[in-house]
Amino acid sequence: MTTKPSLTIIGGGLAGCEAAWQAACRKCRVTLIDMKPHTFSPAHNSEALAELVCSNSFRSNDLHSAVGLLKEEMRRCNSLIMTAAEKTAVPAGKALAVDREQFAGKITEEMEKHPLIEIIREEVTRMPEESSSVTILATGPLTSEPLAQSLAELTGRERLSFYDAIAPIVYAESLDMNIVYCKSRYDDGPGDYLNCPMDRESYLQFIEELANGKYVPLKQFEEAKYFEGCLPVEIILSRGVDTLRYGPMKPVGLEDPKTGKIPYAVVQLRKENREGTTYNMVGFQTKLTYREQKRIFRMIPGMEQAEFARYGSIHRNTFICAPELLEPTLQFKKRPDLLLAGQLSGVEGYIESAAMGMLAGINGARLSTGQSPVVPPPETALGALISHLTMSEAEKFQPSNVNFGLFPPWKKKVPKKLRPKLRAQAGLAELELWMQKENI
Repeated sequence: MTTKPSLTIIGGGLAGCEAAWQAACRKCRVTLIDMKPHTFSPAHNSEALAELVCSNSFRSNDLHSAVGLLKEEMRRCNSLIMTAAEKTAVPAGKALAVDREQFAGKITEEMEKHPLIEIIREEVTRMPEESSSVTILATGPLTSEPLAQSLAELTGRERLSFYDAIAPIVYAESLDMNIVYCKSRYDDGPGDYLNCPMDRESYLQFIEELANGKYVPLKQFEEAKYFEGCLPVEIILSRGVDTLRYGPMKPVGLEDPKTGKIPYAVVQLRKENREGTTYNMVGFQTKLTYREQKRIFRMIPGMEQAEFARYGSIHRNTFICAPELLEPTLQFKKRPDLLLAGQLSGVEGYIESAAMGMLAGINGARLSTGQSPVVPPPETALGALISHLTMSEAEKFQPSNVNFGLFPPWKKKVPKKLRPKLRAQAGLAELELWMQKENI
């Protein structure tokens, strides 16, 4: 490969692959470096790029939701992640969920066959020295320890961390379909989710065992610092007897067709693959030991003989203090040759991470070809995330999913029920003007 214009991307997750795709589509030669299969993080086990290690859901597809708007903005920017997700989608009601193996396979295939993308499989243990060439760091929240230490040295402060959690996956054939029923919340017809109904007695027995179960202890150097949007099920329970019934076990809109009644509580299961052979326990991230997960989760009606394809777990996620360290272009303030992409930057969620990869790829390509980097308008979902990363109070900074609270205040009073629609309309209009102006 020739060297100019060229771009190096470290990390082959969603953000890294999206960045590589965007840069290559702009005639920029890309070297994508990923440590797998030589080294795996505690949560990864596949050699494929863009491996999904937590949920297989990309959340709501509703254009009038913040994440739905973000998806549409990415589609209009020719996002590889969105294209692959739609080609490998599995039924999930109003959400966009994917067959994780097919999804990763599709992304890997596109990366490997692109003539301007070279993939190198090796671990990078040190941050690159400052140079005239451009590098994007997209190693994600599970950045390997040596590279994370090097990043901490570069940033000049201790790296921040919180804990993320993974929900168990069960084999469909091990479920009792005489008890389990199909239904999506509020939808007519059978729906795309499996539901395990509980009466009051079984719920109280279940949460008692859950509260008293055996958990994997934190290491001495670890601090329990969880992300509120992805709390372990036991942490939710610790906040009150009924918190699960108002959270992941909420029964509203899920009446049991066998009885015609709404259960006291419900455990929902979402398809993991198109064949429907495996299902994810929605919202059941946990730090229970594997033995206890098997024992306690088999108390759930319909799951008495459940076999687990994967048990739940919790791992430490790393992110930087973006307001102190990043420009709105995703360049480091002290290292304009170095951009940061993905969850490591301080966003939370698959789509948000890929979106930051998309922007980093666009700007990395522009910098490599002598153009000025760009910043999306704050009225867009993309711009709202950038505002969160670069305009939040540094001392209070925490990772966040995209939400309408990150958008600019309304200039005039708008009825609450009209706000989502008007946000989407304004965001897409601003996006189109920006894309035309900047030749995106």
